Amino acid sequence: MEQSLVLPQDESNETLVNNVHPPDWKNPEPASRYNLVVIGAGTAGLVTAAGAAGLGAKVALIERHLIGGDCLNVGCVPSKGIIRAARAAYDVRAAGDFGVSSGMTPPVDFSKVMGRMRRIRAGISSHDSAARYSKELGVDVFIGQGAFTGADSIDVEGKRLRFKKAAICAGARAAVPPIPGIEEAGYLTNENVFRLTELPQRLAVIGGGPIGCELSQAFARLGSVVTLVENAGHVLSREDADAAEFVRQSLLRDGVKVNCNAKILRVRRQGADKVITVERNGQKEELRSDELLVGIGRTPNVDGLGLETAGIEYDNRLGVKVDELLRTTNPRVYAAGDICFPYKFTHTADALARIVIANALFKARQKTSSLVIPWCTYTDPEIAHVGMYEKDAKDKGFDVLTLTVRLSAVDRALLDGESEGFARVHLKKGSDKILGATIVARHAGEMINELSLAITAGLGLSSIGKTIHPYPTQAEAIKKLADAYNRTRLTPFVKKLFTAWMQWQRT
Repeated sequence: MEQSLVLPQDESNETLVNNVHPPDWKNPEPASRYNLVVIGAGTAGLVTAAGAAGLGAKVALIERHLIGGDCLNVGCVPSKGIIRAARAAYDVRAAGDFGVSSGMTPPVDFSKVMGRMRRIRAGISSHDSAARYSKELGVDVFIGQGAFTGADSIDVEGKRLRFKKAAICAGARAAVPPIPGIEEAGYLTNENVFRLTELPQRLAVIGGGPIGCELSQAFARLGSVVTLVENAGHVLSREDADAAEFVRQSLLRDGVKVNCNAKILRVRRQGADKVITVERNGQKEELRSDELLVGIGRTPNVDGLGLETAGIEYDNRLGVKVDELLRTTNPRVYAAGDICFPYKFTHTADALARIVIANALFKARQKTSSLVIPWCTYTDPEIAHVGMYEKDAKDKGFDVLTLTVRLSAVDRALLDGESEGFARVHLKKGSDKILGATIVARHAGEMINELSLAITAGLGLSSIGKTIHPYPTQAEAIKKLADAYNRTRLTPFVKKLFTAWMQWQRT
């Protein structure tokens, strides 16, 4: 791999490349047979390799591009660095609401914003480095394209690796819609947007999912004029409509033009402009931008792995076929992460890797169906969710009690100036069993963990109600949900009994 593929060429990116794709790396001589060979060194592959090696297995790890995968290089790490800078710019603008003089709109030095991100990313990359995995963890690290050559063998850069078990953790890449003219006009995805060194004056974003919303808001706060185009009726279509509306309103306040129920018909280049033809409510209009960012989802990296040779079934859209134990159709081979699972999150890849280690090496029977998977969209406010939505629970036959506490009823949220949002829980009616929960708040991703733990441990909402929460915190909203549940138990009949009892006590 050439340094020029990780742009811009600066000290931070040089450090990154030296860690995650060292130019002078020499692949080791393969062992006669490995307990486990892992293809792909993103989160799923790294956790699988490190965990197995730590338990004494002889492990080989193969990566054709950048160790650390999307999360480190083009996903979670760089995006959250940009989002944090954008939030700082917003906070300066909003300082006047707190009686703090903020002056005019804060100047944003985009080159420094990106430089800070690259510097932090380079520092984090040492944890995922080829040298660390090889020298400290004892993993045989192979850099190059790996492909199955049989049911129990993989070739990489002219070397054959034989295995007892293997794990496919090759991840996914940005999906690109088949819009006429888009390839000729050129576009950005999460895989190259973080190479930018100059802020686009005008940015068009295709897709109102997590990636599209997060980056639309971030670039708007940094100074771009942003237009977001979404085919569905509201942004973040997976979330409850009222939760997504908080995000839409926040996007609008930050200057993002949000076009929902919109279809892109074609894209063309006119001079320096990218011209996007959009149809909305039967009307066509043209949007002009300096850059076009695509954020519509992920496509599994199933190409070039020789899956057919190993008897491994897959789908170009859904990825490698696995069962609940993460076994592929080749009993020697497992898969984990974005290449095989619908919930394409870093923390899910980590959890799946642990299942692979247990099942592949120790013949355990851990199942993906037992996982409780929270997720968070890092807009401002954030939307975090765990478990079932109300519709999902009803579709599964549950009689549902839904409770919602507005952040405007939480003292700390009012004091922080962050009172837009809510905490919501879905209960099995007649009990305190938590079926699912959604939080909309500036730090919803931090707050959802209490509810995730309760669901995982089988604790009801009453257990949260009995837990003392520090005052004042925004997490008090969750305790208020428990108080709201307790009030539902005080039916008129029960209240009448309590009243009679208290009257009797006074006699």
